[in-house]
Amino acid sequence: MYRIFLIKYMSKPLTDQQLHNLAMNIVGKDLTAKGYEFIAVNSKLKKHPQFVCIDKRNQRYFVIVKSSIITGLPIPYDVIWMETFKKHAEAQNAKILFAGVGLGNVKNKLVPPNLNEEYLLQYDGLQSLDIELN
Repeated sequence: MYRIFLIKYMSKPLTDQQLHNLAMNIVGKDLTAKGYEFIAVNSKLKKHPQFVCIDKRNQRYFVIVKSSIITGLPIPYDVIWMETFKKHAEAQNAKILFAGVGLGNVKNKLVPPNLNEEYLLQYDGLQSLDIELN
């Protein structure tokens, strides 16, 4: 006689690094669709920029990707930190693009999505940030 065991796999929430990688994949596909060419990609969490790319006119761009839980508002960036980063971009003759990506669980948008499951997405596209320093 055989016994049958049903193994139900526990849903495992994505880690912060996995959330960041998913957000980067979403933004990377958007950049590709818009014709940007990648010079460098940095997928380490909290290392900026995530993408260095150029457009058809050879203008360099630094792309900052931030993953977050889904909100009803645009995903914010750290304004004070960004002022410092603008100096770096200006020195490199680069423009800055910011991409806020909200990710959520289908059952509850306020918690991270689970590994290998569908997810909710809030992505308003690329936001150009002026280099002009305040």
